[in-house]
Amino acid sequence: MEKLKNKRQINNLALLFAITYMISYITRINYGAVISQMVIDTGISKSLLSLSLTGSFITYGAGQIISGICGDKFSPKKLVSCGLLVTIIMNILIPICNSPYQMLIVWCINGFAQAFLWPPLVQLMTTLLTEADYAKVAVKVSWGSSLGTIVVYLAAPLLISLFNWKSVFFFSAGLGLIMLLVWNKYSYEIKPQKKESKEQSNNSSIKIFFTPLMIGVMIAIILQGMLRDGVTTWMPSYITETYNMSNIISILTGVVLPIFGIISFQVSSVLYRMKFKNPLMCSGVIFGVGALSALALYFLSGSSAPLSVLFSALLTASMHGVNLILICMIPPFFKKYGNVSTASGILNSCTYIGSAISTYGIAVLSESRGWSFTLLIWLIIALAGTAICLVCVKPWAKKFNKSNI
Repeated sequence: MEKLKNKRQINNLALLFAITYMISYITRINYGAVISQMVIDTGISKSLLSLSLTGSFITYGAGQIISGICGDKFSPKKLVSCGLLVTIIMNILIPICNSPYQMLIVWCINGFAQAFLWPPLVQLMTTLLTEADYAKVAVKVSWGSSLGTIVVYLAAPLLISLFNWKSVFFFSAGLGLIMLLVWNKYSYEIKPQKKESKEQSNNSSIKIFFTPLMIGVMIAIILQGMLRDGVTTWMPSYITETYNMSNIISILTGVVLPIFGIISFQVSSVLYRMKFKNPLMCSGVIFGVGALSALALYFLSGSSAPLSVLFSALLTASMHGVNLILICMIPPFFKKYGNVSTASGILNSCTYIGSAISTYGIAVLSESRGWSFTLLIWLIIALAGTAICLVCVKPWAKKFNKSNI
């Protein structure tokens, strides 16, 4: 299929994909946004309710690999439609579950369904857009995650105050249904991607993921996922428990995080395109900013709620920037192998390995060792991510130099 050249078509595609990604976030992170209220209303422990989040991250991560492979072989448009349909049903079922174990099953299915959204979107973008347009559109589409988070953290307190936490899931399902109809009407249909040559097809991109370089990249992505989703999920609980603020006010503080995330997307994109052509160098610098934010958060914790929110926001914003570079900018390097969607799925699955570990781990750590120790772990993770990215800079430049793209 020919690349889109008309600016209006490109902008419309960016808008459609950004809204689709936004809805995917709304129908996925809503559970984490209201979990602190669920603890209060149901009397179920934080660690028990967080099992559903952990389970969904695991199925989402595993599903990313399956979705990535399917995205290279089947219609990306239909895969996204199936993912949206199932996630709508799961959001309707969560409020009528009678136990945390039923919630676990439902939310694990939701996680798997959600996995069929991002890799197909990447496949569509790399097929329909030039390399330059892809770099710009990918940033705009990534805004969807932050915009979706803003919608959830603004709507959740309002819906909880008017109705209850269950209404948040019905609201999300309604938005999902509207998106499903819009997606099927306006999205593009493309043919499966072909490898560029026999020589390149013999060098499968799957083998590359077993090299020390890519293992390092995947570990860095796991660490990024631990901080990005772990801090986002539990920051309201941290604010509530540390500063004795009301739960609804604490949930509202979650709006600050994605606002910083949007800014981070723009700054990270400019750094990558204008300053650091090497994605590992760019990620290492951004990870370093996250480490400094985690350091400030650790030493200032308990002294000021606004400062704690600020440095939590800077930490998660940095991880959004790392996510943009490692998840969005690396897959196009695999285009010559005909496995862009597969590469995207494998890399994105690493994010949710980290998310699964941290979502449950932070709940356990904060309950057993307190928030001070938990914040120290965040700092150690950020420092480790910085170091790994910087170590991988030279190997990446050697393997994926300009002539290999």
